[in-house]
Amino acid sequence: MIYQPNLPLKMSTLAERLIAYNQGLVPDMLQLKYEAMAENEFRFYRGTCPLFYEDLAQDQTFPNGPLAWISGDLHLENFGSYKAQNRLVYFDLNDFDESVLGPATWELVRLLTSIFIAFDSLEIEQEKAHNMANVYLKSYVTTISKGKAFSIEPRTSKGIVKDFLIAAEQTKQSDLLKKRTVKHKKKVRLSLTDERQFKLVKPERRDLHEHIERWIEHNSDSPYNYTVKGAVFRVAGTGSLGLKRYLILLKSKREKGDYRLIDMKQSRSSALLPYLRNPQPTWESEAERIVAVQQRMQYMSSALLSTTIYKGEPYVIQELQPVKDTIKFKLIKDQYRDIYQVIDDMGLLTASSQLRSGGIQSSANIDDLMNFAKTDGWQEPLIQYALKYAQQVKRYYREYLDDYQKGVFKS
Repeated sequence: MIYQPNLPLKMSTLAERLIAYNQGLVPDMLQLKYEAMAENEFRFYRGTCPLFYEDLAQDQTFPNGPLAWISGDLHLENFGSYKAQNRLVYFDLNDFDESVLGPATWELVRLLTSIFIAFDSLEIEQEKAHNMANVYLKSYVTTISKGKAFSIEPRTSKGIVKDFLIAAEQTKQSDLLKKRTVKHKKKVRLSLTDERQFKLVKPERRDLHEHIERWIEHNSDSPYNYTVKGAVFRVAGTGSLGLKRYLILLKSKREKGDYRLIDMKQSRSSALLPYLRNPQPTWESEAERIVAVQQRMQYMSSALLSTTIYKGEPYVIQELQPVKDTIKFKLIKDQYRDIYQVIDDMGLLTASSQLRSGGIQSSANIDDLMNFAKTDGWQEPLIQYALKYAQQVKRYYREYLDDYQKGVFKS
């Protein structure tokens, strides 16, 4: 076949759907997202949350369960350790970009599907994946049935999670500064050698500096007596690649050598919203939604968690964590036995997040959640759907790779 560069590439239906989902993202950063999604089936799954819910809305074969506050994009790598506003460390759900008031089982099936995809990608027998799925659901049901939310911190943690939390306790803010900054003529500046940090053009850097100075002055959640010393564009995550995101360096006006790093991330509407039948609360902005749901679902939220409107767009602000360990799915093969405890913890935390936020703005109260957990017949359909959809993701991934290698996703 003769190559004809002027002819448009023929897109698959899948490619058309993915391109539509990603409209409005920063083009250069979107290319990084497409590259990340080509890495393996699990990263493809992480980057295609809207695809999952569009398919779910058309072919749901399990009961919804009661309405609950859900993170919306729960998978194995969206649990992690972090330092909260009380300066103590916790292991908990850590991504709320897609959070909504939705069916409790939607949260569960998204996580269950990630288990089957991870095990299949690592060529671990399906029986072990089934065991893990049952461990997760058993822990969720047991916790919900008791009607009491729990938290996981160093004293109550075990295994890998305990290692994460001890590391988070021992790591200092100065260690993070060493990784993200450089010293130039005795001045601390954000590093541009870090592959996750990109220089901003001067007008944008100036505008951002001025905006954050106003945020510090007027927002009660901001750090008092700090001033802006630098800002860069930041790259992180998979599903959120392509969103505008900034890393900002603050310096104390009072304490010599006292610096803080804050993350400022653009907010968009939840990928679940088009497929939900129940009404949602009215939020001042998408950032307000994310922060409000995060605060009610987590036991304790991260430091400096706040919102702002920058150039007409909503952003979530929070302190950058010195250590934010997540359960990398590749750990499963190397530490399979230890993963049992982690999956059990994930079930407990999922249940706790729904109990903690129960009875708020039309979500099911604790009694309703407890009654649901004790009902028979809903768990196996969830597992069967997750298993079936994991195979669909495998087919999607092959189709995606073919399109990606043809250059369909090039700007």
